[in-house]
Amino acid sequence: MYANTASRPAPSALPVRPDGPAHRPLPWLAAVAVVFVVVQLAVVVPGSTPSWDETVYLSQAGGSAPPAFFSAPRARGTSYLVAPVTVLTASVTFLRLYLAVLSATALVGALWVWRRLLPTPVLVCAGAFFAGLWPTLFYGSMAMPNLWCALGALAAAGWVARAVLGETGRAAPLGAGAAVAAVTLMRPADGMWLTLPLLLVAVRRPKMLAALAALAAGLLAGCAPWIAEAFAYHGGPVARLHRASEIQGGLGWNIAVDDQAKALEGRTLCRPCDIPWKRPGTTVWWAVLPFLTAGGVLVARRTGRGTVARVTTVTAGFLAVPYLFLIGYAAPRFLLPAYAVLAVPVAECVVYLFTRARRAGRPVGLAALALLVVGHLAVQLQVLSRVSASSHATGAEYAAVAGALHRAGVRPPCVVSGDQAVPIAYYAGCSSRQTTGHDASATPAEVRAGARQMATAVLVAGEGGQPPPYARAWPRVDLADTRGAGTYTGYLAVPATAVPSRP
Repeated sequence: MYANTASRPAPSALPVRPDGPAHRPLPWLAAVAVVFVVVQLAVVVPGSTPSWDETVYLSQAGGSAPPAFFSAPRARGTSYLVAPVTVLTASVTFLRLYLAVLSATALVGALWVWRRLLPTPVLVCAGAFFAGLWPTLFYGSMAMPNLWCALGALAAAGWVARAVLGETGRAAPLGAGAAVAAVTLMRPADGMWLTLPLLLVAVRRPKMLAALAALAAGLLAGCAPWIAEAFAYHGGPVARLHRASEIQGGLGWNIAVDDQAKALEGRTLCRPCDIPWKRPGTTVWWAVLPFLTAGGVLVARRTGRGTVARVTTVTAGFLAVPYLFLIGYAAPRFLLPAYAVLAVPVAECVVYLFTRARRAGRPVGLAALALLVVGHLAVQLQVLSRVSASSHATGAEYAAVAGALHRAGVRPPCVVSGDQAVPIAYYAGCSSRQTTGHDASATPAEVRAGARQMATAVLVAGEGGQPPPYARAWPRVDLADTRGAGTYTGYLAVPATAVPSRP
């Protein structure tokens, strides 16, 4: 598998894959995809309900509630992705199944781009490594953009690597441009951080003008809806970027490496992340990742795949920069694009270690390596189970408050404001209207005026919480006790003229 230096392929030529069943990656990649789906269906999907962010994206695409306020940092790609399902059914289970199968198919597709660049064992190992991470498994069936950015980034890097190594024709430039456009449509910032290193790789080679043009066109095409919306609702792209920075706590020099490490123990969002680090063992794989990457780069250089290694490591580095050094909080999903691209050099190193131990006839070494891999997967599944259980519990709390609102007479058409109003409004089938905070979309006077026309609820969570002045005279109702936010109290205005539909 690993040739000596005398048999290295020329830098400008694509590696040649030998024929034969052992070198046909599709069945192996399909097996990885099937396991990826099965784990999601067994651990994540049962009892799953939409998270806060998901309710925003789903509500834009014909979900079970009116569209929620779409804040400046968000982009429409996820809503486009789920629209084929949400326009037909409100079933969360069907949505999860659709996204799980689609993400597994996209994983195979992104890896398939690399089939002419990597031996089958490396290709399959890269897919298994990325698919086996708990953030990948958790978000595989979620209506969130980050995993799709990761798969797009992996495909884009593969297409550019193929162009660098001399592939002729239009497939590589068009593939790279399409992948960049897909990533940018999901998250414009990720699209920019992906395009920069790929442009740097391409601009150094005079024969890659087509790839340069395709990358630039893909970035612009992916940004187009975001830019159009910026002019329509945010006062232009500059104003929208400024507001997005405010919502994200101000973009600038912020070392979030420790926050990302702590979040890996099972926090989907760590903001603020001044929390005790209870499970440092969940970060061992993360601490080893740079060493596996470095080892993979060395192996790739010895086997004539140094150019591939450079493309992957530079691209992954750019993708990780904003989430490690430019924002003041952490979420494991933010680094999924970097993990997807780093899976290639990591797989180079892991396959080399197993191959070296097998050829040297060291069963103890093979057993030790296998034990480390099994231990890593066990940790990922343990965290996945814990995160899934916590997510299900949070969704059940939202549903309990929504159910109490229905019993109190707040039924569609209706408005919900106050604590956790965005997800609870979605669960209740209501509009969410916040008067303060990142999702502010109405003034107190507008909410008060609307309360004369339709049922309106202002939510207050926790003991001692007070409603805003405009709702203090409204009837007070205890709604539900929750684990996360304590007791929810609702201040309700249900006009006699309102004719609620059935929930």
